[in-house]
Amino acid sequence: MNAHPRTGLFGRPVLTVTIAVAALVGAGIGGVALAGRDKNTDPPQWQPAPAASTPRSSATPRKESAEVPAAEAISLSATGDIIMGSAPSKLPVKGGDGFFDSVADELKADLVMGNLEQPLTGDTGSSKCGSPPRDNCFAFRAPPSYAKHLKKAGFQLLNTANNHSNDYGRQGYKNTAAALEAAGLRHTGAQGQITVVEVKGVKVAAVGFSSYAGANNLNDLDAARDVVAKAADQADLVVVQVHMGAEGSDKNHVRSGHELFFGEDRGDPKAFSRAVIDAGADVVVGHGPHVLRGMEFYKDRLIAYSLGNFAGGGKTLSSTGVLKYGAILHVSLEPDGSWAGGKVVSTYMNAAGVPTADENGKSRDLIADLSADDFGDSGAKIGEDGSISPPG
Repeated sequence: MNAHPRTGLFGRPVLTVTIAVAALVGAGIGGVALAGRDKNTDPPQWQPAPAASTPRSSATPRKESAEVPAAEAISLSATGDIIMGSAPSKLPVKGGDGFFDSVADELKADLVMGNLEQPLTGDTGSSKCGSPPRDNCFAFRAPPSYAKHLKKAGFQLLNTANNHSNDYGRQGYKNTAAALEAAGLRHTGAQGQITVVEVKGVKVAAVGFSSYAGANNLNDLDAARDVVAKAADQADLVVVQVHMGAEGSDKNHVRSGHELFFGEDRGDPKAFSRAVIDAGADVVVGHGPHVLRGMEFYKDRLIAYSLGNFAGGGKTLSSTGVLKYGAILHVSLEPDGSWAGGKVVSTYMNAAGVPTADENGKSRDLIADLSADDFGDSGAKIGEDGSISPPG
């Protein structure tokens, strides 16, 4: 596809587009467990995993569930970046009531996930941008009460492994975890953290990665393999959430090698995704570049390289041109991790940064083009109805 001119994201040159992942089958989360301490608001420290499971063969499913018939698939959904607003001056109208109403039905799944790209906290006095804030520095926060908007929308598990989760320091992170837990929401993303939920008798482990302190490090592939192998030993399915890749309106293509942004090493998306699938991951959900990227299958597992921006409330993210487009992706998996179907539903951010369903399917078309351009024979096939199919 043609490259788009670079455009400002937070008032600087960057491109943004969005995806989320939503369900084919409806139900609710059952029992919830966390390896480590999900109730502990201090980010748990990574511990060496037990001996890694045998690397996955593309012809052999990793495991079977003894609790759920193999024929019964479960549905997963996940979004890209979520910013509901930035206190004190950039908050949505009506205190955020109804913020997700346009897309709530599309998010429905057995397990609904999102990437929370901001703390839920008051001003801790430790903004990463200082006071007054430095130029070209962006620290976001929303009131802790905004966790109720995530809950109402149907979210059940939020990823915090990204470059904004510590915008208001250690205390801001603690406050975020406490706000999510008080609303009955799970979270993952701290170093060593494996969050396990039970869905229709199937145990699903979620692990978050980024290139930032306090999270599982996407640039340490040995440690990444170990923590994913540990997750695979604890659950039937493993979902990897990862904030990876450079930002910008010209960064929607996936290339080989490490990607840098303002001097930061934001990982090698291809190498990382393949490493965690080899270690036991069943789907990789990427975000971070603030643009849509393509999708491919590796050893019969889906890699969504970037789901882009889902919400930029209070006009925290640009909603002009290609920056406004987003999507919701549906993934359905068998209890042994094998593919059972998927779908992309297009969304966009309106002028106020609110996620809105898009009947024109712009994001679906972008993902289809990028998948074909970047991955060829391994690229996911996106149908006119948004359906996702493995190649061949």
